[in-house]
Amino acid sequence: MTDQQPVPVIIDCDTGVDDALALLFAVRHPGLDLRAVTCVAGNTDVDGVVRNTLTVLDVAGAGDVPVARGAERPLIEPARSATVHGKDGMGDIAGLPAPARRPVDVDAVTLLRHEILASPRPVTLIPTAPLTNIALLLRTHPEVTRNLERIVFMGGAVAVGNATPVAEFNVWHDPEAAAILLTAGVPITMYGLDVFQRVVVPGEDVRRLRASAEPGTRLAGDLLAHRPSAPGADADADESAGGLGDAGAVCAVVDPAGLTTRPLPVEVSLAPGPTRGQTIVDRRPRHGESETHHGVREQALVDVGLDVDVERYVRLYLGTVEKRG
Repeated sequence: MTDQQPVPVIIDCDTGVDDALALLFAVRHPGLDLRAVTCVAGNTDVDGVVRNTLTVLDVAGAGDVPVARGAERPLIEPARSATVHGKDGMGDIAGLPAPARRPVDVDAVTLLRHEILASPRPVTLIPTAPLTNIALLLRTHPEVTRNLERIVFMGGAVAVGNATPVAEFNVWHDPEAAAILLTAGVPITMYGLDVFQRVVVPGEDVRRLRASAEPGTRLAGDLLAHRPSAPGADADADESAGGLGDAGAVCAVVDPAGLTTRPLPVEVSLAPGPTRGQTIVDRRPRHGESETHHGVREQALVDVGLDVDVERYVRLYLGTVEKRG
């Protein structure tokens, strides 16, 4: 970033392993002004998300960052927690302290509205979770868009999904909310599975972080060490390596040049069945027969992440979160 002033950001999360990695980075990067964190059900239930978020902010050494509890279920679907993050959503890491800080007394939508409108500079909103809180915000308080610089969300996929063959978890968890996000009327960047799965910290770096005496650095290492094997990984892949996951979306706010994007039409499949929750990204160079016969439908243009400089983001992350203890 060339701007010397920190970028005001708000993270909306469902704090599991990689949301925690994102929070550690956001707290410790000098170019970011973390104004608030809002919580939504996803990786675990919303009360567990609040607890995990408060704990991570404590360990990271965050200042007085307000945290609010948000939606405990999607707009119309039942809540469906992700199983890959352990029973507590944080990889069942032993020895995590109970949080000393407490959430604020207002709900997530109220906090989002207040912090966005109160910011002296337009806010970059970073959802790394199902988009229920964001949809409720946009429908209840559309005036917030006048002070939003951009929304950079972790979600969706151009190619292959993880919750289903075609749908990524955050969008699949609440497809209607994701569809509402795409109509926000502000610039949107989609940091989807196509880049999410590629940014992996080598095992030697993970082991160094885990050996640190500094609590936040050590937590980053422990979180990186807890990841399921990447689908289709080579047999000789470094099993001690760890994916940055959601943290890559925050890296993309700090260093957008490390992410290759294209403005493309994106819509969410809302119909019941095997494609529900799919982000349909139109990469065709020209319209096809459907448009010829039925006319062109207006769709949101989204800056879709298609490639990422892996080493650049790994260096950025390590250089930010690692402190010598």
